[in-house]
Amino acid sequence: MDLTLAFAGLGVGIVVGLTGMGGGALMTPILVLFFGVPPVAAVSSDLAASAVMKPFGGWVHARRGTVNWRLVAWLCAGSIPSAFLGVLLLRLLGDDETVQHTIKIALGCALLLAAGGMLLKAWVTRHQRGDGPAEPITVRPIPTLLVGVGGGVIVGLTSVGSGSLIIVALLALYPKLRANDVVGTDLIQAIPLVISAAVGHALFGDLHLDIAGAVLIGSIPGVLLGARISSRAPGGIVRAALVIVLLASALKMLDVPTMAVGAITGTAILVAVALAIWRRTRRPAAAVPAQTGPAEDETRESINAH
Repeated sequence: MDLTLAFAGLGVGIVVGLTGMGGGALMTPILVLFFGVPPVAAVSSDLAASAVMKPFGGWVHARRGTVNWRLVAWLCAGSIPSAFLGVLLLRLLGDDETVQHTIKIALGCALLLAAGGMLLKAWVTRHQRGDGPAEPITVRPIPTLLVGVGGGVIVGLTSVGSGSLIIVALLALYPKLRANDVVGTDLIQAIPLVISAAVGHALFGDLHLDIAGAVLIGSIPGVLLGARISSRAPGGIVRAALVIVLLASALKMLDVPTMAVGAITGTAILVAVALAIWRRTRRPAAAVPAQTGPAEDETRESINAH
């Protein structure tokens, strides 16, 4: 067993536990870029690992009641069969070299979409109450089914999208759905989705159990650890780091020159640091009126009384 691969799985598992997303979007490019695993083998192995890892997060959300089961049913109706379709498309793309190149490009595009999805999720979360009673929503069967179909095909092709991409679609389709419910619903529907895609890859002989096993050894305790510390971790920092990693991985998958990747990634890091500093300097200024307001009101009342 490759201990380095297990430690990589541990790191990815922690990120998944902290943020609720990013498993396939991180693990697949790590397998390809750092361990030299062929893209198709990386996709199938990551799907097999996700099929075991996803239920841990889904179980927590199911216990807390942050799952919309009607949405789960319609998403699964589309995603489970289309995941098989995604795997079949891989087999119909041509010879091995063509398949590997196509999956690499598709993965790069999916990673870019995932990074954009996480930015959108962070923005929505900042402008939306995560607690409080959930507002009732009207489930739209056909659009939800189509989201499942699209997500299933992308997951079957790249292993990316069962978290990030479908969450973006749900946020766009159901803006009144709480962020917690979006994540919980997506985690539950992702379980049969990744199982379907993993079975499809296994039937075609793409699954590498040794790789999937090594990833699982690290990722399962990582998910549990990440879930335990998620309430104390600075979520903004985790999300920013995750988006930067996804961006760099996507650019490498799309064969962008290393110098350009370094420049773009460095710029993204500087922007993230600048935003963090700006938010930190804004907090004291924003807190002053809230603290001094009542005192000033009392002073005015005292002056008016005299």
